[in-house]
Amino acid sequence: MTRVLVSGGSGFVGRFIVEHLVARGYKVAVGGRTPPPTGFFSQPIPHVPLRLDPDADQIAAFDDIYYFVHAAFEHVEGKYRGGEGADPEGFRRANLDGSVRLFDEARAAGVRRCVFLSSRAVYGETPAPVVAETSPAMPDTLYGTVKLAGEDALKAMTGHGFATTSLRVTGVYGPAGTGRKHKWSGLFADHLAGRAIPPRSGTEVHGDDVAQAVRLVLEAETAKISGKVFNVSDVLTDNREILAIFKKATGCPHALPPAAQTAAFKEMSTDKLRALGWAPGGPERLAATIIEMVRDVRSQ
Repeated sequence: MTRVLVSGGSGFVGRFIVEHLVARGYKVAVGGRTPPPTGFFSQPIPHVPLRLDPDADQIAAFDDIYYFVHAAFEHVEGKYRGGEGADPEGFRRANLDGSVRLFDEARAAGVRRCVFLSSRAVYGETPAPVVAETSPAMPDTLYGTVKLAGEDALKAMTGHGFATTSLRVTGVYGPAGTGRKHKWSGLFADHLAGRAIPPRSGTEVHGDDVAQAVRLVLEAETAKISGKVFNVSDVLTDNREILAIFKKATGCPHALPPAAQTAAFKEMSTDKLRALGWAPGGPERLAATIIEMVRDVRSQ
């Protein structure tokens, strides 16, 4: 079995990647500051001490590692854009300089492939009508700027024996790990309480579909993925649609918020990733997941 190190593997998105790879026979280790809580994963997963620190010598973390998936990110809890809080330099140092140090050590240790979880935020307010990988990258946040710089640094390391790929991921949804809250827990609580909810739209992708994308680029022919970026996005939705599914599942009597204006929202093209065989769950998975979240709350 191939050994994969997933940095940030006990984070919201990282957990999906770990579980998906383990379920398909990969030997996975989780990199992070602290071991995951007992029972957090479906089976015991080895922990490798790892942190985002450009001054730390952590090359030993990559012993016997064939693939490195970098999903770790240091930020103010609950925020990515704006996640630097009052320390933009510390944010940049950890998430850019710290990531580049890990990429370099992975290459030096003989890791064969490195996958970096980047973000839709690298595009910013790009003028392109549909956001494709060839659209201009015009980040308008520090978060997007740091992600784009991380992509560029990793691509510059691409060479024989070290294949690199960046995945530009949109908003990620799905059930959270044991003892943690999913991204819509506050939205659902506000609706149940009858509080006013503003219209908001965005693109979303299930965490397991992100994990599927990671696996596909690990398994693809090197020439198809090395030094390349891929968009990872699935459905365009809004608070009204999400809460309509929730309302039907719970019988909540409160009125739905107004629909958000989605006509001008720029969706991401995923043709490039679909050519590798990627098949996300679409609206059906979105609805099923919301219903699953309701059942999970009721069973607690």
